[in-house]
Amino acid sequence: MISIKSEREIQLMRQTCELARKTLEYIGPFVKTGVSTQELNDLCHEFIVKAGAYPSPLNYHGFPKSICTSRNEVICHGIPNSKEILKDGDILNIDVTTYLNKFHGDTNKTFFVGSVSDEIRSLVNITYDCMMAGIRTVRPGSHIGDIGAVIQEMAHDHGYSVVEEYCGHGIGREFHEEPQVVHVGKKGTGPELKPGMTFTIEPMINLGARHCKLLKDDWTVITKDKKWSAQFEHTILVTPEGFDILTLRDEEKTPGYRPSL
Repeated sequence: MISIKSEREIQLMRQTCELARKTLEYIGPFVKTGVSTQELNDLCHEFIVKAGAYPSPLNYHGFPKSICTSRNEVICHGIPNSKEILKDGDILNIDVTTYLNKFHGDTNKTFFVGSVSDEIRSLVNITYDCMMAGIRTVRPGSHIGDIGAVIQEMAHDHGYSVVEEYCGHGIGREFHEEPQVVHVGKKGTGPELKPGMTFTIEPMINLGARHCKLLKDDWTVITKDKKWSAQFEHTILVTPEGFDILTLRDEEKTPGYRPSL
């Protein structure tokens, strides 16, 4: 069953999404060569807890850390580790979900570490463009399938593949709610969008093939061919006029923003 949020629930969603957004903005300057993903986890944990909230991933179905850190060929759900040290040329996705006033807010960003190759910068830029293209389809009367269709088309036009096994999701009082937001699809299919729906759009775009592999920790997902993967995520509200990006960062408000700028 897809939840339609009331005005009061939307206010609470805005608050938790604002904290998730601020957490990503806070951690950005710490993403640099020589830093461990565990250090980034600890900083985010402290920031979220100091704000009176809880990091949703911590202990969620046994996940051991407060954020997900997915580096290079890791598609999603990477576990922060004190031995994983960022190197020049890496990319790192940091996925933050906050639980505040009994509502969850979810967002992620792929960061550049030092000097990243043009090939990888292009992958990251197009991944962001794919997410935004999907977001721009959102309006009352459109369908979940419209989101995946435009993401798939854009990624394939640039020679990239789209991960199909992991997807966006409804969000609110629960971390993961209906509907599932798959990042491939056919226009006009899937649930119809209605004002008050909240869900994430979070495409995972691969430099190589779409196929993935789950590691023995039962969380970390990597590309099967070990080629790199990028991801971006926002929590979206369907409004009577269209959409509202509840986790929009300040940097994204700059005209012509792209991750590589």
